[in-house]
Amino acid sequence: MNKRDTVYQNIHQDIIDGCLRGDQKAQFQLYKLYYKAMYNTSLRIVNDSMEAEDIMQESFLSAFEKIETYEGKVSFGAWLKRIVINDSLDVLKKKKVQFETIDDLALNIEEKNETYGKEDINVKIDDVREAINQLPDGYRVVLSLYLLEGYDHEEIGEILGISSSTSRSQYTRAKQKLLEQQKNQI
Repeated sequence: MNKRDTVYQNIHQDIIDGCLRGDQKAQFQLYKLYYKAMYNTSLRIVNDSMEAEDIMQESFLSAFEKIETYEGKVSFGAWLKRIVINDSLDVLKKKKVQFETIDDLALNIEEKNETYGKEDINVKIDDVREAINQLPDGYRVVLSLYLLEGYDHEEIGEILGISSSTSRSQYTRAKQKLLEQQKNQI
């Protein structure tokens, strides 16, 4: 692949081209450009710093091994992020993280049928991060993919093998749980 073959013009295309040639210096440059973002993406999903570090490393190795499959239709960072997300989700699947279905939501709808007004809640970013980390895995993953990674519910459903309505319910319940946690801290 060269610059003329790509649909998406990467600002670091010369480094990507070096990686395609197997240049280890280019691989290290690419790693330095993306490792923090990819680590944080994995950490938001698996909620374990050591696990996220391992996943990030393995994802880079995988990306370098199959870099010739990168077609340039999206940014390189988006392509790499997809690998990291898939690898992170694979780890959760091995741990048998369960996602509640819409039927599970219906069973609990009456006890969770509270509405929240617009309260002025001043919360530090670290408190929000900690609250997100305390969410059950299913809630945290959907919330992270939707709110932080920018996927819509149809994409999340496809990624996780759940329906889009299940993704929406997980997201709604995650938000409710976060609000409850914040109210309890006030």
